[in-house]
Amino acid sequence: MVSKSIYYQLVFRIILIAVCALLTAFLFAKEHYLLGGILSIVFIGQTYALIHYVNQTNRKIAYFFDAIKNEDFTLRFPEKLSVKSIEELNHSLNMLNNMIQDIHLKKQAQEQYYQEILRQADIGIFTVNDKGHILYANPTVQDLLNYRPLNHVKQLKQIDPELYELFEALQPFESTIHSLGNERGKKELTLKCTPISIEGKQLLLVIVHDIQKELDDKETDSWVKLIRVLTHEIMNTITPITSISESILKYFKKGNELSTPDEFGELQIKNSAKGLEVIKEQGNDLMSFVQSYRTFLSVPEPDRELIPASKILEKVRLLLQEYTNAHDIILEITIEPDNLELYIDEKQLTQILLNLGKNAQQALEGQEDGKIVIIAGISPQGKKYITVTDNGPGISPEMLDEVFVPFFTTKSTGTGIGLSLSKQIMRLHGGSIRVTSNETTTFTLTFQ
Repeated sequence: MVSKSIYYQLVFRIILIAVCALLTAFLFAKEHYLLGGILSIVFIGQTYALIHYVNQTNRKIAYFFDAIKNEDFTLRFPEKLSVKSIEELNHSLNMLNNMIQDIHLKKQAQEQYYQEILRQADIGIFTVNDKGHILYANPTVQDLLNYRPLNHVKQLKQIDPELYELFEALQPFESTIHSLGNERGKKELTLKCTPISIEGKQLLLVIVHDIQKELDDKETDSWVKLIRVLTHEIMNTITPITSISESILKYFKKGNELSTPDEFGELQIKNSAKGLEVIKEQGNDLMSFVQSYRTFLSVPEPDRELIPASKILEKVRLLLQEYTNAHDIILEITIEPDNLELYIDEKQLTQILLNLGKNAQQALEGQEDGKIVIIAGISPQGKKYITVTDNGPGISPEMLDEVFVPFFTTKSTGTGIGLSLSKQIMRLHGGSIRVTSNETTTFTLTFQ
């Protein structure tokens, strides 16, 4: 509607100017100079009016866009004018101004809402541009790093030089754990740096989380499990010793009086000897248990070197082959790529794989179509790994959280330190060991 009114106004004014120009030329040609002069003045006036009209419209639109650019929504144009087209234009500009103001206010409210969420979040968040400037940092990250305000990644050097090295290259990185110590104590921080693009600008979004509480809870939980297992094993060993000792003591003492040699018969002597043998065996078992505990605590630092995966897996195949052949268990080994190398302690990793292989063999005992599959490869994230999978009965969900607890075992024989020792060795290698159990049971060793 507005554009049509302006269009009609412009057409009318241009036609009027053209008519005046033709009449002026005609009158001057006929030597009617007075009338020609008057029309010339009218022609000039119409031309000036057209220019003024166009400039007035352009100025209004220019003022409007300048106000929008400066987020000034107080600009209002009069809507009661003699010129209908200008009045309609002013009304439309005022309506558009109100609409943009509403959108702007909603956007501001939404932005404040998100900023409040970020401020109240219990994880630290900050963004960095390609020049190292920190564009946004919520209060949590400033509290975690004990530094404010955070404006540039170079400030991290004052907090911890090693922390600064993570960001010095301004490149994204996977989740990593960093220990940060200051006068407030030690913190275990997980950091993850992810690239994002906003309005065509490449930024780095950094997430910082203090996992010290989770680690403390996990440590406490591990101690509770360990103490429960130790108590169970020690009580199982000591209870028979206490019971047999009381039975033997009755042969030597009745009430408060010691028995005389004449009161001993052959049966008492035999029972005493058998009881002492049981006490000796239980004592030896307890000594073996303590020795296994010492073994678990004294795992040496790995002597690592680059070893072809084919070499170590072939050794494991030979060590497991006799049992698997005798019990009709299929053993498959796959390496991809063929020239895969692992930076490991060969003896320690052989110990882990042999332990996992024997566990798989025991799980498949008496089962038809038993199968063990060992795979070495590289994950899509570039991590080298080895998996040991068997199609045995699996591990119950309740047991999955217990299998790596030292001395925990569901077997009638064994110390229960095999898997916990394997976890300790992988930790010293800077890697990890995980287990999943559904239709098959898979132990995954992941290396740095």
